[in-house]
Amino acid sequence: MTTLILRLDVAGSPVTWIPWQDAVCLYSRDMIAWTAGDQQFTYHGGICRKTGKRSTIDVSSIVATKRSARHRHVIRTIPPLTNRELFLRDAHLCMYCGHQHHESKLTRDHVTPLSKGGKDRWSNVVTACRHCKTRKGNRKPEQASMPLLAIPYVPNWAEYLALSNRKILADQMQFLKSQFSGRPMPFHSQ
Repeated sequence: MTTLILRLDVAGSPVTWIPWQDAVCLYSRDMIAWTAGDQQFTYHGGICRKTGKRSTIDVSSIVATKRSARHRHVIRTIPPLTNRELFLRDAHLCMYCGHQHHESKLTRDHVTPLSKGGKDRWSNVVTACRHCKTRKGNRKPEQASMPLLAIPYVPNWAEYLALSNRKILADQMQFLKSQFSGRPMPFHSQ
């Protein structure tokens, strides 16, 4: 099973996706503060010599962990920018022509070009097809008479986690959606 578990901090803020094996370790070390979600998975361990019984552990699809000095996670306020998540943020649409394209036909375009002082950050990048990027060249959209169809934005951490996982369970998506910023997200849970 390749299901990822949504890990939260004790206050309920999403932190990261973890494999089920890491969740089992957190359970066994009594690091789970509370759980959420409708999904539960049962994992089987070894056989006890004394009792002859096989151990099992139930893992929830969403777990909140207790604080630990050794395993403190720093919540980043700005998610890392990757093309995959950028293309998902923009629903694989070119923000200039509005056509949807396969990932292989898309590229990252800097609204204000790097050579003109623009930065490589969420608020200055959009998805563009190769044709539109070439046509825009080293200009701002208004200079190229190519207005943007949407304003680029920085996804919050919950939005980023939803963008970064291809197999989100319904209860995990429902939890993450409750923490979205109110902008419509261009994807659906599986």
